[in-house]
Amino acid sequence: MNDWFAGDAQWIWGGTEVSPRNEWRCFRKTFYTPPDAWDSGNLAITADSRYVLYVNGVKVGRGPMRSWPSEQSYDTYDIAHLLKPDQFNTLSVLVQHFGVSTFYYIRGRGGLLVQLDLSASGDGASERIVSDGSWRTARCLGQDSRASRMSCQHAFTERIDAGAWDDEWLLSDYEDSEWPYAAVIGKAGIEPWENLKPRDILPLTEETVYPVKVEAMNRVVPVSWTTNIDLRSQMIPGCEDNANEYMYAGYAATVIRVEAAGKATVGFPYAPPHFNGLIINGERYAKQEFIAFKSEKYLGIKLREGDNLLLIELAGKDHGRGLFMGIDCDSAFELHSPIVESATDFDISALIDNDSGSGTSSLADNSPFITIGPFECYEYIDHRYSQEDRSRQRTIDACGSSNEQVSAALDEQAARKVSAFRESGAAASAEQLAQWKTWIRPVPDRLVSKESILALSVWKKGSFPEPVPAALQQVVAANSVPGVVPIYEHADTEIIVDFGTQAVGYISFELDADAGTVIDFYGFEHMRDGWIQHMNYLDNSLRYICRQGRQRFTSYVRRGFRYLAVTVRGAIKPVKLYGVQLQQSHYPVAEIGQFQCSDSLINDIWRISQTTTRLCMEDTFVDCPAYEQVFWVGDARNEALIAYYLFGSEEMVKRSLELVPGSKGQTPLYADQVPSGWNSVIPNWTFFWVIACREYYARTGDKAFAESVWPHVAFTLDRYLDLIDERGLLYMDGWNLLDWAPIDQPREGAVTHQNMFLVKALRNAAELAELAGAFQEALSYRAEAKALSEAINSYLWSEEHRAYMDCIHADGRKSDIISMQTQVVAYLCDIADHDRKSQLKSYLLSPPPHFVQIGSPFMSFFYYEALAGMGQFSPMLEDMRQQYGQMIEYGATTCWEMYPKQKDGRAIPTELTRSHCHAWSAAPAYFLGIGVLGVKEAAPGWSAVIIEPQPCGLSWARGSVPLPERGRIDVSWSLDAGGYMKLQVWLPYDVEAAVHLPHGYEGTVDIIRIGQPPESGSAQTV
Repeated sequence: MNDWFAGDAQWIWGGTEVSPRNEWRCFRKTFYTPPDAWDSGNLAITADSRYVLYVNGVKVGRGPMRSWPSEQSYDTYDIAHLLKPDQFNTLSVLVQHFGVSTFYYIRGRGGLLVQLDLSASGDGASERIVSDGSWRTARCLGQDSRASRMSCQHAFTERIDAGAWDDEWLLSDYEDSEWPYAAVIGKAGIEPWENLKPRDILPLTEETVYPVKVEAMNRVVPVSWTTNIDLRSQMIPGCEDNANEYMYAGYAATVIRVEAAGKATVGFPYAPPHFNGLIINGERYAKQEFIAFKSEKYLGIKLREGDNLLLIELAGKDHGRGLFMGIDCDSAFELHSPIVESATDFDISALIDNDSGSGTSSLADNSPFITIGPFECYEYIDHRYSQEDRSRQRTIDACGSSNEQVSAALDEQAARKVSAFRESGAAASAEQLAQWKTWIRPVPDRLVSKESILALSVWKKGSFPEPVPAALQQVVAANSVPGVVPIYEHADTEIIVDFGTQAVGYISFELDADAGTVIDFYGFEHMRDGWIQHMNYLDNSLRYICRQGRQRFTSYVRRGFRYLAVTVRGAIKPVKLYGVQLQQSHYPVAEIGQFQCSDSLINDIWRISQTTTRLCMEDTFVDCPAYEQVFWVGDARNEALIAYYLFGSEEMVKRSLELVPGSKGQTPLYADQVPSGWNSVIPNWTFFWVIACREYYARTGDKAFAESVWPHVAFTLDRYLDLIDERGLLYMDGWNLLDWAPIDQPREGAVTHQNMFLVKALRNAAELAELAGAFQEALSYRAEAKALSEAINSYLWSEEHRAYMDCIHADGRKSDIISMQTQVVAYLCDIADHDRKSQLKSYLLSPPPHFVQIGSPFMSFFYYEALAGMGQFSPMLEDMRQQYGQMIEYGATTCWEMYPKQKDGRAIPTELTRSHCHAWSAAPAYFLGIGVLGVKEAAPGWSAVIIEPQPCGLSWARGSVPLPERGRIDVSWSLDAGGYMKLQVWLPYDVEAAVHLPHGYEGTVDIIRIGQPPESGSAQTV
C-alpha cells in the first residue's frame, strides 16, 4: 500500500444503498488555510466508480483509471497553487457510481477515499486532511438515475435537470449545513479494494476541439412515447455483479389504454437479438412481419377502445443492451401495468420486488411494465458451456421457434416450460394473465427510462430539411457571438454539427434559454448524402433540461463521435447557442512518428491510421472510442506495434500487458478483455498477449518485466496445454475467433489457426523463460511447440487442396473450407516445411479466388506481417490502396473496423462498417514504417537497428520512427529518373545501425549522428 494512505484516510459514502444504480453523489470538505501559504499540497484520491475533483471550484482531474477492484487505482495531484491563504478552501468531489458491471469496470460498492498532505518548507509545519465522517455528502439531484445504459459495454447516459442542481456546490461559500455527514465504510485496505496502486501512466488530455460546420438543420416531429427497459437486470436479479450474457425466454408486457379505437405504430429502434415479436390482444406478430432496417423494427397495429394488452416476446441472448422502444399514436393513450388492471386477481404484495438492492419498494415505485418468466434461463460463459447449458438452450430455442419438431425433441420438464411460455403468450387481456401470476414480476421504475433519447433521435414521426441560416454557423466559431436556433410551431429543431473528424471526449456547450427547454444531444460516426448511419445499440446521448438564462455545462460521460445532433425541444423562444465543443480526451502523445511519400493516397492512409491509434489510447489501448472503449487483449498486441512506430508509448503497452493476469480469478485461460465483468475467452487473444510480452521486451530491453511476467505466461499456457488431445492438437469448446469472415472456426473442435498461434506463443514463452532464468521450462516449451507443429502437419494439412484446412469438428469431420486466413497464419507461425512453405508463399502472393478471403483489417495485419516476412512490400501497398482506399473514398478520417460489404465490385454505402474508428485496423502506420522507411529493431531496446527502405514503386519517402526512452530515427530517400537512390538517415550516436540500399539499387547513403558521445567533441557524419 502506498504511503499516501498510511494515515487516517477512510472510505466514505452516503445514502442508504451500498451500490446504487447510476447514482451521482457530491462530497465536500471545507478547511481553513493559514496566512502563510503551504508550499506543497499533495492530494491522493480514488473512488468507485469514477470521480471528478475540484478545488475551490476549479476542476483538477478525473479518475481513477480502470483497474481490478483488488488493485484499485488512485491518482495524485499537487493542489498547493489552488489554495487561498487566510481563507476557507473547499475540496469538492463528484462521484459517479455505476452500480452495474461493464466491460471496463467490475462492480464494487460506492466509495470515496481522499488524503491531502500539506507542508511548508519554512517552519516545517504540516497538516493532513483525509476523507472521514466530517465530510458532507448529498445526492446530485440534477442527475436522473433512471437514464438508460449506453450499452452492455458502457455504463449510463446522462439526463441532467439544470434547474434542480447547479455548480454552486463546488465553491467555498456554498452553504452545505443541510447536507448529511458522510458515512464511514472503513480504512484503506478493506474489501473490495484490498490494494491501492498509484497511476503509472500520464493523465488523459482535455483539449477543446471545435466543430467545423453545422451540416444540416431539420424540423422534426417526435413520436408520442419512448423508453428503454433494462430487461437483463429485470429477468436475472443480481446479474449487475457481472457483464455476462444470459439466455432466457419470457415476456415483457403492458396495457395500452386509448379512448377510441385507432391505429398506432410500435417501434424498436434497436431490437435486441432475443426480440422475437409482439402479441397484441392475443394476436401474434412475428419479427419477420415488421418493417425492418438493420436492427430497427416497426409494426403498424390496431388498438381497440379501452385496454389493449401488449406482450413483447423474448427468447434468446441478452447481453444488457436494453430494449429501446416507442409507441406513436395520433390518439391520446396511457400505459398501465397489467397487475394494476387485474388487481382483484393478483396478490399484488407478493409480486413487488423487495429484494432488488434498491431499498424498500412499493407498487408506486413500479413502472407500467411487468415481465412474465423467465421460463428458462442460464448464464452463458463461452469457455464453460456445459451439457446442462445445452439442454437449457434447446428449451429456449423451442420457445422462440414455431417448428414443432424442435419441441418434440425435448424432455418432459422442458416441454412443460415451453408449453407454459406459449400458453401465457396467448393471453388476450390482463385478466387472462392471472393464472400465470407465479411467473409475473413488476418492472421497477429504476429499470425503465423516462424517455429514450436514442429512440427519439433514430425514429421520428416527421423530419423536414431546412436550409441552414448562415448566422447559425456561429455555433462552431471560437468567439462570443451565438448561433440562434430557430423554433417551429408543432415541431422541434434539430441541427447536426460536424466536427470534421472522429473525436472522443466530453461534450461541452453554452446557451441561453428559458427554463424547461429540453436540449437533446446524440453523437454518431457517419452520414453521407443526408443518410445517417445510426449506432444501433449504442445510446450515445445526453439530455439537458435548461434552467433560466445563460448557462454552461460539460458532460461527465466520455463519448466518441464525429457528428452531433442537437435537438431543441419545447422551446418558447429561440435558443441562443454560444457554442458546442468537445473536451477531447485521450492518452497524451507527441506525434513523433511521421510518414510522407510520393503517393498522396498512401499518405492519407497513414494519416487516418495515426489518428485512429491516438483516439484509441485511453488508460489502456481500447478497440474504439465510441461503441465500447474496451481493452481487448488481442487487439492490443497489434496496436502496441503500431503505437511503437507512431508515438513510442512503451509505458502504455506495459500497463496494458500487466492488467491481463488479473483475470486469473475469472478464468485460468485469461479473459479476452480486461478488467471486465464479462468472463469471456478468445484463446488467440491470450496467445497474442504472450507474443506481445516478448515483443515488449524486444522494444525496451526491460528484463525485469520479462522476469515478472513470466510466471503469469507459464500459468495460462500450462492450462492450454492441458487441453491438448490424443492427436496432439489443442481441442476446446470456446469462442475460437480470428476473423469476421466465413471461415470454419466452430466453437468446439480443433481449430487450425488457433493451434498455430499456440505454437508461436509457446516459442515466445520459451524466450521469456530464458530471460527469467527458467531454462528447463524454456526447453519444455520448445518441445511442446515442436510436437504441436508436427501434429498440425499430420492432421490439419489437406493433400487434396495442397493447403491447411480450417479445422476438425467435434464429430471428427474434417473441414472442407480452405481459407486465406489459415494459410497466412501457417506461414506467419512457421508451421510448414520447405515444400509446403513454398506453396503458402504462392497463395499469399496470389490468393486463390476459391479460398475464403480476408474479411477484416485486423486479419490484414497478419497478412501484411507474413508479406513483410517474405520481403514482399509492393503487394502490401497494393492491398492498402484497394482496401483502405475505399475508406478514403467514403470520407474516412479514421480506419474502419471492417471492410465494407460489396455489390458488383463496389462498396454498399449503407453497409460500410460498424465502428468508423477502430485501432485494430491501423496496420499501415506500422508496416509503412518497417517497409517503405525500412526501419526495424535488431537488438533488444533498439540498441541496434537495420534500415533498408523498400521503394514499392514510389519515387520518394521520408519519415520518423520513435526510439524507446529518447530520440528517434529519421529516414529520407529519393530516386532520380534513372533509379539512383539518395538515402539519408539521422539517428542518435549510440544506436548501432546497419543501413542498406534496397536489393538491386545503387545510390549514396548518408548517416548523420545526433548527440555528442562522451569521448567526442562533435557529432559524427558518415
